Amino acid sequence: MFGFLKSKAREIHAPVDGEVLSLESVNDDVFSQKMVGDGVAIIPTGSEFTAPIDGVVSKIFSTNHAYSIKGDKGLEVMVHIGLETVALEGKGFTRKAQEGDKVKAGDVIIEADLATLKEHAKDIITPVIILEESDIKSIEKKLGRVNASDIIMEVK
Repeated sequence: MFGFLKSKAREIHAPVDGEVLSLESVNDDVFSQKMVGDGVAIIPTGSEFTAPIDGVVSKIFSTNHAYSIKGDKGLEVMVHIGLETVALEGKGFTRKAQEGDKVKAGDVIIEADLATLKEHAKDIITPVIILEESDIKSIEKKLGRVNASDIIMEVK
C-alpha cells in the first residue's frame, strides 16, 4: 500500500571475474573486522578491475592498487586489489581511468597483472567495501562464482 515510500535497493556489481567470499575471510584485520566499512571480497580470476557502481572516480591511489567510486545518495564503494599491494609501488597495475572521471558500472578503472601480484603480494584477494561514510541501512550479499558486472551486493 505504501510501496512508494520504500527506498529502492542499489546494486553493487562485481568489479572483476572471480569467487566472492565473506569479508570476514580476508586475512587482514582492517578488512575482516570492517574497520573501513562492510562488503565482500573476491578472489579475482580476471585482470580488468571495473567500476562497481555508476558514479565518479573519487580516488585512485598513486600506486593504482585501490580506487573508490562515489555514486548517488551518498554511496561510495572502494575496490582494494590484493593485500599489502601498496608495497608494490604500482608494479603490476595500469591505470585506465582518472580521478574525477564519470563512469558506469563495468567501465575499466585498473588493469592488473595477476601473475605479478601472485608472485609479489601477500594475497590477491580483493575487498569490495562500502565505505563507512555511505548512507546505507542494510546490505544483502551474494557469495559464489561471479563474472564482472554480476550483482554482488544490494544496499538500502
